[in-house]
Amino acid sequence: MYGSLGLFSTPLLGSSSTPSSRNHYKTGSGNKYCLAKQQPIRVSNGPRLQKLLGHCTFHCPSRNSTYGKVNGSAISALITDDNSAMATMGEDTEHIGILDTDPGLEPFKDHFRYRMRRYVEQKELIEKYEGSLEEFAQGYLKFGFNREEGGIVYREWAPAAQEAQVIGDFNGWDGSNHRMERNQFGVWSIKIPDSGGNPAIPHNSRVKFRFKLGDGVWVDRIPAWIRYATVDPTAFAAPYDGVYWDPPPSERYQFKYPCPSKPNAPRIYEAHVGMSSSEPRVNSYREFADDILPRIRANNYNTVQLMAVMEHSYYASFGYHVTNFFAVSSRSGTPEDLKYLIDKAHSLGLRVLMDVVHSHASNNVTDGLNGFDVGQCSQDSYFHTGDRGYHKLWDSRLFNYANWEVLRFLLSNLRWWLEEFKFDGFRFDGVTSMLYHHHGIDMTFTGNYNEYFSEATDVDAVVYLMLANCLIHNIFPDATVSAEDVSGMPGLGRPVAEGGTGFDYRLAMAIPDKWIDYLKNKKDEEWSMKEISSSLTNRRYAEKCISYAESHDQALVGDKTIAFLLMDKEMYSGMSCLTDASPTIDRGISLHKMIHFITMALGGEGFLNFMGNEFGHPEWIDFPREGNDWSYEKCRRQWELVDTDHLRYKYMNAFDTAMNLLDEKFSFLASTKQIVSSTDEEDKVIVFERGDLVFVFNFHPDNTYDGYKVGCDLPGKYRVALDSDARVFGGQGRVGHDADHFTSPEGIPGVPETNFNNRPNSFKVLSPARTCVVYYRVEESLEESDDDHNSTGANATLVADVVAEQESLEEPASVKDHEFNPRLIEGSEVEDVVEEATDD
Repeated sequence: MYGSLGLFSTPLLGSSSTPSSRNHYKTGSGNKYCLAKQQPIRVSNGPRLQKLLGHCTFHCPSRNSTYGKVNGSAISALITDDNSAMATMGEDTEHIGILDTDPGLEPFKDHFRYRMRRYVEQKELIEKYEGSLEEFAQGYLKFGFNREEGGIVYREWAPAAQEAQVIGDFNGWDGSNHRMERNQFGVWSIKIPDSGGNPAIPHNSRVKFRFKLGDGVWVDRIPAWIRYATVDPTAFAAPYDGVYWDPPPSERYQFKYPCPSKPNAPRIYEAHVGMSSSEPRVNSYREFADDILPRIRANNYNTVQLMAVMEHSYYASFGYHVTNFFAVSSRSGTPEDLKYLIDKAHSLGLRVLMDVVHSHASNNVTDGLNGFDVGQCSQDSYFHTGDRGYHKLWDSRLFNYANWEVLRFLLSNLRWWLEEFKFDGFRFDGVTSMLYHHHGIDMTFTGNYNEYFSEATDVDAVVYLMLANCLIHNIFPDATVSAEDVSGMPGLGRPVAEGGTGFDYRLAMAIPDKWIDYLKNKKDEEWSMKEISSSLTNRRYAEKCISYAESHDQALVGDKTIAFLLMDKEMYSGMSCLTDASPTIDRGISLHKMIHFITMALGGEGFLNFMGNEFGHPEWIDFPREGNDWSYEKCRRQWELVDTDHLRYKYMNAFDTAMNLLDEKFSFLASTKQIVSSTDEEDKVIVFERGDLVFVFNFHPDNTYDGYKVGCDLPGKYRVALDSDARVFGGQGRVGHDADHFTSPEGIPGVPETNFNNRPNSFKVLSPARTCVVYYRVEESLEESDDDHNSTGANATLVADVVAEQESLEEPASVKDHEFNPRLIEGSEVEDVVEEATDD
């Protein structure tokens, strides 16, 4: 989200040096820039802290909430006393494990102790008054509308209300007979008895919360915990209505498939359901499941990340101005339809992450949570008051993360999506805004540790994120949770038990900015191999990153995708295979493949691609708005471009498929071995190893190198694993795929300075201009076995050949699916797998 707001981002200083697999670290003056050699993870000796911080074995706590046991205002005041002096910490918080990982953080030990103490105290209070963190996060079983014996119980936290009623279709929108009662904590409640053995509020009927303000005015609001909200599509700018959603058993979706196991490295396909249709309209959850998910699986992604799931009244907000946090976006269907989508993804072996927005809320008073803010104090509101409660760039409200009921609301929201819809994890949006009181506005983060740990740090928000990550991993240990943080705060991707914030991954947000800078401002001959390599490897040691060359941010109106930056207007006329490619198209397709691939291979421990960018989708994204006459023309994906056989989009798509397949076979993304051996500015060549693969990227616009010497670790025989110049990828087919490359020893073993580029072995290759080629080492035992059985081993499968076989079969979109359980596609298995899928 930050990419579209003009916030400044710079590569993180103090990142892993090249070669990055070595235990090097740099220490600047004082504590400014430091990257630590990883030490064994250590947890405090205190048994209480181990209990509070450790990830517990999964358990299902009782659903009998202890709601209402504690005065939220008193608790909030207790845990938000920011003016209190730093007290001497007890044994339980004396040792902070993250300091072992990065000694450069030692000067900020008191900060880490303080926030750790705050976390421990908050967690203890929750356990004391609510039973456990997991029970506390089941607020949806008490708040909102819930079936209890003999009726429906509705509860709403609204301390500022003087009187309250529930209204809706069921009572003709007259609440005089359905007045609610207030308890001492500002929670309003009512039990509506069944009528004739049936619920008094019918399923799928409209409801609202009506309450009286201090000045005597009555207002109607959508219940904060509502699970579905709809709007009249025929009325322009009509307000949303809350909907009581409790389908009978016959209409409830029943999940059929288990969640896929957590992959060694996520290959994420970022998608927006609404704009996924090829037609200018809003697509549905079921259409996405049936038509788009098979495409994603065919391209060998293992994870889908869904944007805009939570209800948002303004479509053009891309889902980031949430109005109803527990409700699915009704534009694309019902809650049962979304469950169908997720179950379908699981049946295809795809995990599903949700883009969750807990950094802010829509400013919309009529439809959203902001409608409950009627000028009361912050302790009685979901949001801070005054400037602290308003984001001036986003025009949105900011949560009070120290408030007891806000914590209940947000933590319960996470558990709701995990348990009710079977999501496999989250991408937390706008984390930078949460971490700092300045929200990252007008900030340039240089990597100086003082920028991260000061009075500008919002410790309330940090503690909330620690609680959130603890909860998520306690409920679902295999969850994948990533953070969108442009600042690079140290410890964000380290476990809570070490004093970190607990995320599994952070997004490598500086990488797309670097590519945009190069494509807009530098000629090809000005590209620096050292700078490209440094930008891609510049990340904190022992904190995993999701790399991406471009996401939804780069596709928004006013900006351009990489493909459009490279080829621009020639994409309208020069993409036909029936004519020779122009120099612009030839350069564009070549660099598109190289940029995406080197970002994947060198930029992190996971990879992300936004829907359509895998095949170089042209133009930009522009949601319907007054400025474009409410048109959906640019708010869709033109799948016909990649499906048309005589258009060159298929080449970029095929290479994307092969990139993912390469990782599926060789697991290089999960490998901690990452060594850049050469960044030659004159040759414009980058050579590096990831796992046991050797990557050769030649960015020179003209020069082809025959007999080019590349260094490697292990001796033996190497063959081509992936070649961007293969004809199946739109290349010229200059690299021989059946050639064996034998290594030669270099220098004295164990003495790097005598080796070739600090590598003990080398072999020679052909490296054409603007190409990337990957080599794998042939295992002699496998080769002998293959010769004996006249078959191809797993490591001897040329990825380009596999993709070629796939393309000769039926189109990916025709895979019908629901029972399709994909296997690792290798050689002769391709045809069998597709036949199984299409016969269902």
